Amino acid sequence: MGNDGGSIPTRRELVKEAARNPTASELKDKQKEHLAHRWSTCPVSQKPLIKPIVSDYSGDLYNKDAIIQFLLPAEASSVDKDEYEKFIQGRIKSLKDVVEVHFEEEYDEKANASKWICPITSKELGPNTKAVYLVPCGHAFSQEAINAMKSDSKCAQCATPYEERDIVPILPSTEKDKAFVIERFNTLKSVGLTHSLKKASGGKKRKANGEVKLQSASGTQAEPTEITVHREGKSKAKATTASQSATPRMADGIKNAATASLTARVLEEEAARKKRKQQSENISSLYTKKSEDNARRNTDFMTRGFSIPANARHQ
Repeated sequence: MGNDGGSIPTRRELVKEAARNPTASELKDKQKEHLAHRWSTCPVSQKPLIKPIVSDYSGDLYNKDAIIQFLLPAEASSVDKDEYEKFIQGRIKSLKDVVEVHFEEEYDEKANASKWICPITSKELGPNTKAVYLVPCGHAFSQEAINAMKSDSKCAQCATPYEERDIVPILPSTEKDKAFVIERFNTLKSVGLTHSLKKASGGKKRKANGEVKLQSASGTQAEPTEITVHREGKSKAKATTASQSATPRMADGIKNAATASLTARVLEEEAARKKRKQQSENISSLYTKKSEDNARRNTDFMTRGFSIPANARHQ
């Protein structure tokens, strides 16, 4: 750009096009590209979406093992909970706040991979098709299929009845759908229900024999005993220990066998990862660091291995 026999370019030569706002088609293509990424990648772990897949009330899709990692205590999890929380933003506090989404799969010979389809219309579910899932069963369909089956109000896969409010859009992109999921969440919260239509933690849980078990706000007991209150007003303490269960339990308990198995696998992977890290540190401690080795070489062979005290007198 000077002193080399060349010329200095002007701004007009460098800036070929003036700044402008993107067109509607460009915005649409960018939104579709973003949706394609969200349909294939877990937003918190940044890993490809693989079954089992869960969704919160906002319609976002996650790998279930990533959510279990997030919900595990800090000492048992290796993930950066702060980074996960930046996206989750308090929407998931227990497994009650998510629903496992069941996608129908079909093998695509051209792409040499499986794809998710609507079991009714056989359309591929993705950024090009508006898709929904039903609560509480979690089966996914295209919006077109659900509109055609509204008169039935039963899941076409498992015949589970559902209400119109429990048709949750997957990755909603319109303002109408976003407002719908927020309104649904507020309605369920007002009646003490979570996204999965289970009772929210912190309330009173009535037993079949008329007893009421008091739970803390987090869904766990603050003490190693649980207090059972009877209708007559009397109370009795029943000792409980965590060792009674053979499978690891989350804060609100894991009753589903598949979820318990997945949690156990996650815990085993974490234990193996910590063990490998400890072994690596132990092996590293066997070798001399480079700085220490250089300092040792600079010493005289007569004094190598020990140091002469500063106050030593010459005899």
